[in-house]
Amino acid sequence: QYKSSLMVVEIRMTQSYHPVYSDLFLSQVGNEFGFNSNGFSIYLNRNKTGEILSQNKTLSLLKIKHGDMLYLFPSGSPSSSAEVMDTATPHSSSSMPSVQEDEIDQYLTKQDGKIYRNKDPQLCHHGSLGKCVHCVPLEVREFIFVFLISYRDHMSFHAYLRKLTGGADKGKFAALENISCKIKSGCEGHPPWPEGICTKCQPSAITLNRQKYRHVDNIMFENHTIADRFLDFWRKTGSQRMGYLYGRYTEHKDIPLGIRAEVAAIYEPPQNATQNSLELVDDPKAAAVDEIAAKLGLCKVGWIFTDLLSEDTRIGTVRYTRNNDSHYLSAEECITAGYFQNLHSNPCRLSRDGHFGSKFVTVVATGGPDNQVHFEGYQVSNQCMALVRDECLLPCKDAPELGYAKESSPEQYVPDVFFKDTDKFGNDVTFLARPLPVEYLIIDITTTFPKDPQYTFCSTQRFPIENREILGETQDFHSLATYLSQCTSTAFLDIVSDFHLLLFLVTNEVMPLRDSIGLLLDAVRTSNEDLAQTWKKSEQWATIEQLCSTVGGQPSSSQGYGAMGGPSAPASSSAMWSCLHCTFMNQPGTEHCEMCSLPRGYQPPSLHALLCPDLIPLSPPLNWPITSLHQDPLRDLDALFFYFFLFFTLSPHFEASVLPISQAAVSSERDALVSIHSMSKSTKPKLSTSVPLSLSQRLLGNRAVYKYI
Repeated sequence: QYKSSLMVVEIRMTQSYHPVYSDLFLSQVGNEFGFNSNGFSIYLNRNKTGEILSQNKTLSLLKIKHGDMLYLFPSGSPSSSAEVMDTATPHSSSSMPSVQEDEIDQYLTKQDGKIYRNKDPQLCHHGSLGKCVHCVPLEVREFIFVFLISYRDHMSFHAYLRKLTGGADKGKFAALENISCKIKSGCEGHPPWPEGICTKCQPSAITLNRQKYRHVDNIMFENHTIADRFLDFWRKTGSQRMGYLYGRYTEHKDIPLGIRAEVAAIYEPPQNATQNSLELVDDPKAAAVDEIAAKLGLCKVGWIFTDLLSEDTRIGTVRYTRNNDSHYLSAEECITAGYFQNLHSNPCRLSRDGHFGSKFVTVVATGGPDNQVHFEGYQVSNQCMALVRDECLLPCKDAPELGYAKESSPEQYVPDVFFKDTDKFGNDVTFLARPLPVEYLIIDITTTFPKDPQYTFCSTQRFPIENREILGETQDFHSLATYLSQCTSTAFLDIVSDFHLLLFLVTNEVMPLRDSIGLLLDAVRTSNEDLAQTWKKSEQWATIEQLCSTVGGQPSSSQGYGAMGGPSAPASSSAMWSCLHCTFMNQPGTEHCEMCSLPRGYQPPSLHALLCPDLIPLSPPLNWPITSLHQDPLRDLDALFFYFFLFFTLSPHFEASVLPISQAAVSSERDALVSIHSMSKSTKPKLSTSVPLSLSQRLLGNRAVYKYI
């Protein structure tokens, strides 16, 4: 706030054997109050007489002693940045880094944080415009004793900040310090560890305490569909599943200055799962997923995993395994949660490091007391984050509810870690954290579903979820064609408003749209149908429709492929038309493609006619995933036909020739081989392999050889 009036400065001098000069004194006053050297003046008297100047004189020569009152006046215009002092900030701007906090933190910082109360009909005896001690709004710090009882000893993080920065000093001496378990570098008075260590570089011992605040006060899934689709994997396979929660942070109005994590979608990364374990593998699409989510106004707010065991399949009950007699989070899960929280630290302007704690949450889908699936939310404390970051915490092999603080070794110094508990006589005793009950590290968070469902992605159909090939659910153009054919909405925005569909459009290998889908993402983020219709008219979507039409097996010469996947009316001569061969968008009124010069309505020849002109064409398998071409050799001739049929549609630069094959080769014990050698553009998959023909008798007397022109 601007300090345009005088400020009284009380001088409290400590005993020193060295004289204090006036220039040093003025510098210390400026640093303390946030002024530069020219932003203020100090006088001995209130009437601005006896100014203390910056000179080489001691305070004793100026007759200033301990306990004297001096008068400080800001100088210059109040709008000058040098004279701005924010009393709500506990430290001067020179000692704090410039940090861009999250939007929710910036919003809550500006709120008054008061708890408003209604008029009590029994205790309030005043008019409707009056206030008394029974209905006057309470400050957060005044409400903390009630707040702690009502919310399980956890206040919101911003309420905790108000408590620190409250009072007469405005939290000037309060600090948010991150815990460090590592030896401080730069100590030159002794050899490095393990040969030497001193009190200056040695990290302090840690006594674990239950954290009194939490960075997120509630986790809310927008609707039940998000959770049900995630649980479908366990229902169909019996294996556990893990996913990342994408959503946003909003104000939680039921808790003073509280924060809520709203979940809008779950992304399932590549993983190896069994009934009792989960293993994450490298995800090449991780950066693209975060980029798409950011353009949709979302961010990664947490992670979720299942721990479910079926009890009675007839009635759909699950076992109640996580309780007071076992554990709520295992030590290994706490370490994983701490790892994720360190990756997604919370920007904080009140910390010298620029970050403090984390808003990243952990959700466990497990059995509840009623033997139904429950969603339980947690975070781990800042102390746990520090132990995990500095690699000081280990899980116990035979006791999942216990952790173990590492012991110091020649490679690493580990500070002592303690926790307090009661012994058998009821006395408070300090124990060494070897082992350590993980309940000291856990912060529980309520997880809820809204009474009225909300939908960031409003599509009523379900596009296949990524990385579920084990279920036979693949993301390819056949799946897209099926999805579009099932959509009944006439609004294009409702059709494409699906998180997993947008991921496929951006990350597919046949036609990725990462650089041209920005307008569609803006349309989904703002729920703007006009923007969606504008993007629908682009060449990219026309190409997607053509690919879906080809894969779906619909005769494109007589029917168009509309936005809903079904047949549409023939295109009029006044509208732009897409070439069925090269997918180029041509101007209305033209009868030949501008790009490849083929006539309008040209139908590419069937691949079977090129391979086997004398045989009955085989039906291509519509459920064959294109991605399998990069994993295993093709074992199905029909799948080979299907792939080249699609490839011929994309590029005309192939020629085919038919060579004879001997009867002996076919009648021998081994199958005949079709040798395929193809060179392709950079955007198309390369294939060079020999494929056994399970249907070689249908190709008796022929062998197809392809080469790139």
